[in-house]
Amino acid sequence: MDLIDPELDAYCEAHSGIEAPHLRALREETYAGVYMPQMCSGHLQGRFLSMLSHLVRPKVIVEIGTYTGYSALCLAEGLAPGGMLHTIDIDPHLPPFVARHIAAAGFHDRITTHHRSALEVIPTLPTPFDLVFIDADKPAYPAYFDAVVDRVRPGGLIIADNVLWSGRVLQPTGEQDHQTAALVAYAHRVNGDPRVEPVIVPLRDGLMIARRR
Repeated sequence: MDLIDPELDAYCEAHSGIEAPHLRALREETYAGVYMPQMCSGHLQGRFLSMLSHLVRPKVIVEIGTYTGYSALCLAEGLAPGGMLHTIDIDPHLPPFVARHIAAAGFHDRITTHHRSALEVIPTLPTPFDLVFIDADKPAYPAYFDAVVDRVRPGGLIIADNVLWSGRVLQPTGEQDHQTAALVAYAHRVNGDPRVEPVIVPLRDGLMIARRR
């Protein structure tokens, strides 16, 4: 399901700044030779994430799900001086690819990669978190939210990707696969949590942004 007309999507992308050369190179290499390249955030979502990061001016960003590093580089653009983005992934093959592109972009001193389970890494990170981006194992989204919500400062953001799941979240409950059911449960969970103020933005595959009260 296209959540927005492809021509309108192209128009939005064309009028959302210019993709930096290092991001374009990363995206093109991802599409040329990495599995499931549609997982790459891309220019429009990347500019949106960068904008949110610049508005928050975070000192500590936590990203759960690195993939090839496009979203990490976009989020890191808004870091406050001396800030650090911690990106977490268990993929055994992509770390050299990610490290090479982080270095090429000049962000090696602002992005730390972790290659363990997010639920193991999160308790070891400095707090408070200013911004969290969740884009990993969908059934674990509720557990990730529980792990970070009390570590996020008031006014900080928890952003979850793919919450519309190509429209499959509208399927009847009995027809949903486990990933779809988990994303629906996540949306209900966050929407009813008094610690946060949530909004879903139908950008790309859906972003749920929750502001910590």
